[in-house]
Amino acid sequence: MRSFWGLMWAYWLSERWREAWGLTIAILLLTALSAQASVWFALTSGELVNRIAYFHHPTMPTTPSALLTTAATLAVIAIIKDAGFTAVRHFFSTTLHRKWRDWLDKRFNQALLDSNHTHFHLQQNGFHAADSGLAAPDNVDQRVQESIKGMTGGAIGLAMGIAGVVLSLLFVGSKLIETSSAVSGLEFLGSYGSACLTFLAIAIYVPLNTFIAVKLGGILQSLSARMQWAEGSYRTELNLLLHRSFHVAVLRSEKAQTAVNRRRYHDIDQTWASLNRIVACYMGFELVHNFIGSRIVAYAPGLLPYMDNKISLQNYVTGAELSTALINECSWFIHVMPDIATLRANARRVTDLAEAIETVQRPREFYARTAPSEFRYTTQDAAQGLTVQGIELLHADDDAPFLSADKLQFLPREWTLVVGESGSGKTSLLRAINGLWAYGRGQILTPEHAGSLYAAQDVKLQAVSLKDLVCLPEAADDYSEGAIAAVLGKAGLGEFIDELSNDGRNGQSWDQLLSGGEKQKLVLARILLLQPSLLFLDEATSALDKQAVHAFHEAIKEHCRDTTVIAIMHDISSIQSNSGVEFFDSVLSIENGSAKKISIAAWRNAARTVR
Repeated sequence: MRSFWGLMWAYWLSERWREAWGLTIAILLLTALSAQASVWFALTSGELVNRIAYFHHPTMPTTPSALLTTAATLAVIAIIKDAGFTAVRHFFSTTLHRKWRDWLDKRFNQALLDSNHTHFHLQQNGFHAADSGLAAPDNVDQRVQESIKGMTGGAIGLAMGIAGVVLSLLFVGSKLIETSSAVSGLEFLGSYGSACLTFLAIAIYVPLNTFIAVKLGGILQSLSARMQWAEGSYRTELNLLLHRSFHVAVLRSEKAQTAVNRRRYHDIDQTWASLNRIVACYMGFELVHNFIGSRIVAYAPGLLPYMDNKISLQNYVTGAELSTALINECSWFIHVMPDIATLRANARRVTDLAEAIETVQRPREFYARTAPSEFRYTTQDAAQGLTVQGIELLHADDDAPFLSADKLQFLPREWTLVVGESGSGKTSLLRAINGLWAYGRGQILTPEHAGSLYAAQDVKLQAVSLKDLVCLPEAADDYSEGAIAAVLGKAGLGEFIDELSNDGRNGQSWDQLLSGGEKQKLVLARILLLQPSLLFLDEATSALDKQAVHAFHEAIKEHCRDTTVIAIMHDISSIQSNSGVEFFDSVLSIENGSAKKISIAAWRNAARTVR
């Protein structure tokens, strides 16, 4: 789906091809019936005008009943065409739109949320490096929602328009030829004279105006793309404001934020103004095109044979109505050129996102564009625990590693405390072990059949039930409510046991309801339930007081006896139990870009010597 046509055809060639083609065929049939109804309408219109003209004829006057019958027939045809064929076709087309968008939405979500953490890699700094060859897609949420919706709707409308033109040429064009007559001066064309004049007029008038529409549409496409970018940029800034609202309030920096918002909205306002001017010009052009086409171009070709008395008034009006129907269908591109411009802008945003997703789905190859990404992840005998060999961590724009270590061994059931100055690479090392760091090299050997859990400092809870939150990443159905209630109690969250099936309270999710400390206790409940073989704690107790930190570690010590723990702690005053027993067996010290592992006793002795 990295190309426009690949994106267009993907749904029709997917596992849901029967659904796609079934709706498409139904739309085509209704479009054909609508085109045929235009022929019926034109014939009946000519008949109605002829009956009106003969209403006072001295020898063959039109009776009122015949006039009413013809008028009623015309009304029925119009109702069937508009309320029947057109309205039902609209239902099928909107259903196709809904189904196609649903399929694409699922595909993009599956791609973003795959086991390679594509959604994570898509936002990493590899995109921003000059040599990456691929720009970071802005406003992914807008692309997945609004751009896909606009693209699918516009593409269906475009396809329906093309089908309408082709079928109208078939049905309406054949009737024009059938009702054609000779034209003075064009006797060599025989009885096809008026039809040839009509086709010639349409062939000149419609393409000329379509060319003008394409030029204006190109401007509209550029402005639509610019508008999407400006709207997305402003929305992103507002979302960021909500996330950093506390910091803005603390710094009293509302004036600075107001200036940023004003600057973001200025892009929207200026682009909108330009867009409005072009749209107004296009509207005027379209109205003039419609008037000339339906009142002059449609009636002019049949006027000559009518003036020569070669065709009746009925045939003249019928021919004009057929010409109007054909002009309207062939002018469909002119009427929807603004929508086509938006379609092209949306399609470009969607294909760019698809290309970016497919690229980062091979993260090692992607990151290797900008810096070495040579991590190797394998397994080893569980008795050897976790081994990290020849590790070097890099930044995208720097060839020299900021952290390196020859060999680090973490034995089963061993607790290791990671210490070092801020920015030394503690978190980066944990991320690299878990496959979440982009640049560097080294081999990470994890125990066979070992489950792992990474607990970060900032806990962001998804909008699911409390039971789901405790069980993540496992399925909630794999655990009984009794087991979940038990670990909540052990984690100090017993007050929430009766709300396991709730997504929150009073319209607020658990992420909004729980404090930072409660969220970290929820992570503890998850640890106690899942019993991971490898546990990575990255400032996972930063929101807890000293007593709660003790309880956190003691709960893991008591209930997760086979777990290997690697923890980063900013406050190391709580690394002993209340009785003075060490929680940790060893310390991984990071200094001057080098990681060295020593026993907890040796580390304490070294600390006393320094003091």
